[in-house]
Amino acid sequence: MLRTLLGLARQDHLDLALPAAPGYTARVIERPGLWMDPDRLAALVADLRAVAARASPGGPLSYGVLSGAPERLSQSIITLVRRSADGRPVAFNALAVMDLDLGPRRVEVLHLGLVLVDPEERARGLSWVLYGLTCFLLLVRGGLRPIWVSNVTQVPAVVGMVAESFGQVFPAPPRPGRPAPRRSLTHLLVARQIMQHHRHVFGVGPEAGFDEARFAITNAYTGGSDGLKKRLQDCAPHRDPAYAAFCAAQLDYDRGDDLLQIGLADLPTGLAYLSRSVP
Repeated sequence: MLRTLLGLARQDHLDLALPAAPGYTARVIERPGLWMDPDRLAALVADLRAVAARASPGGPLSYGVLSGAPERLSQSIITLVRRSADGRPVAFNALAVMDLDLGPRRVEVLHLGLVLVDPEERARGLSWVLYGLTCFLLLVRGGLRPIWVSNVTQVPAVVGMVAESFGQVFPAPPRPGRPAPRRSLTHLLVARQIMQHHRHVFGVGPEAGFDEARFAITNAYTGGSDGLKKRLQDCAPHRDPAYAAFCAAQLDYDRGDDLLQIGLADLPTGLAYLSRSVP
């Protein structure tokens, strides 16, 4: 890991390979659409689609990197996990880089994107790679300057993971000793820009609504993410039942709603990730 961190500044675009867990390797590939040749790019997309076919029983997914569109692959950072024994792709995380205009300044936001794992490979110690490694690497390469992040989900386990892994996350439920997070003006401006210009990143169609008070996307599963729609009882629970109760109160699962969470990756969250998650 130390050798990886020392080499970050020398790479125009990340292309790193490292052990993910016993028997698995991971490769982090930044904006492959900008530099990877067409044959390698097509092979990468085929690997991502193979994982998606096994991990999304609700139907095929066709948005983001899975569309194969060069512009999507030029704006994405992909972490692909393979089995070491046979090279089979078994999991991936596709983050999207969004450039937002907040009036007097422009802000780059990292969308936490799509995480899919082959059902046969779950609970194999891959979470630290799929749910934080790329954010941490980008934080280090950027000189530990805070990075705004976004997340769209209806799954309580993911809502809780984001709320507990990043700073200043809105929305999230109050927790013992911690009041409900406050929606700042920056949260609102970032959310508005994402919903106006970047719905394609998370597969939400133009007909979906957005409740600015709750940061809830209504009728969200019509823009390519249709196969991810679930009932609450079918979603992965968080160890803390407060997140399931929060999702049940904020979202209409029959209609197909999502939460849009906005937060920060910063030095405290990076240190917490190292101490809590990295083996």
